[in-house]
Amino acid sequence: MYIKCLGVCTALLLASAAQAQVKIGFSAPLSGPVAVVGQDQYDGFMLAVEQGGGKLGGQAVTVLREDDQLKPEIGNQIVRKFIDKDRVHAIVGLGFSNVLMASAKVIADSGTVAIATNAGPSPLAGASCSPNVFSVAWQNDGAAESMGKYMQDKGYKRVYLMAPNYQAGKDMLQGFKRYFKGEIVDEVYTQVGQSDYSAEIAQLQAARPDAVFAFYPGGMGVNYIRQLSQAGMLAKLPNYSVFTVDGTTMPALRDAAVGTTYGAMWDAALDTPENRAFVAAFVAKYKRTPSEYAATGYDAARLLDVAVRKAGAKATDKRALAAAVKASGGEFKSVRGPFRFNKNNMPVQNYYAFRVAQEAGKPTVKQLGTPLAAHADVYQSKCGMP
Repeated sequence: MYIKCLGVCTALLLASAAQAQVKIGFSAPLSGPVAVVGQDQYDGFMLAVEQGGGKLGGQAVTVLREDDQLKPEIGNQIVRKFIDKDRVHAIVGLGFSNVLMASAKVIADSGTVAIATNAGPSPLAGASCSPNVFSVAWQNDGAAESMGKYMQDKGYKRVYLMAPNYQAGKDMLQGFKRYFKGEIVDEVYTQVGQSDYSAEIAQLQAARPDAVFAFYPGGMGVNYIRQLSQAGMLAKLPNYSVFTVDGTTMPALRDAAVGTTYGAMWDAALDTPENRAFVAAFVAKYKRTPSEYAATGYDAARLLDVAVRKAGAKATDKRALAAAVKASGGEFKSVRGPFRFNKNNMPVQNYYAFRVAQEAGKPTVKQLGTPLAAHADVYQSKCGMP
């Protein structure tokens, strides 16, 4: 049974549901330990809608919001409701990879446009690609591939890997190994939602690698980094990660994150005109620094704004809107820098390296470089779309 959280953002009061021409279903984890991940996506999306005067592509919009609770069965129920009952024109968010994968076939068969803002599972990038399913976030392997290349270039020989045991965790570590050619000391998968990593950290200490690479999003990342810090490991062992130290976890980690290095397609520290404007607007409205999840939510709305305008009177036609979304990938101004869709509807984008340093008595994020520029995933060759 899904939890109903139907809402029309304050900014949309200019247009009642009866007047709305475009209906968006937004689904994400909005409760539990990773609620901040879903909330940031939603807040980023709604900020862009508000900036458009409560419209997308000049057409009034209603946004229906649901909480998937990080449970695939609930996410599937929500998607079916959006498609069969609410008859939305597009679904945005779609949760973690395990939640998205549970609904992927239903979405593809329906023809309804779906835009993931927090997932890009390898099956959907390859043989299971679909003309109506997009990711405006990343193909899961990408950020990890960038850290694999970065650590390879830094000359590390022996690396220890850790991730939660689900699709994204497997994709991340596979992506890392694609670019890192040294010895993998161990590859450890932990439970999704795990909070105590003491046993795994003891194993890590005993293994004595040159460095550790990990993927732990949301609350998992906070617990993992804190426990590494408490064990004195951050001072002894170079720590690299993706989606572990970021805008959602830094407020809780603060000084514990100092010295960590991570890969991402975006960070608030990224210095582009579009990003500076986005960060300033997000901070002004929500009184907090946005994360990469807020950035992908914001970009999803900006993408739809261009696509709906391009589709015009055919925006409510599934095929026409999907074609417009694909064509608009290279036209909207992303806050991350260069962006376009690959043939499998996954992003072609830059991946950057960032480090948390102590500056003026507080943790500060610094950009180190761009390990992978205009990066395309390896699964595109398995996608049958032209």
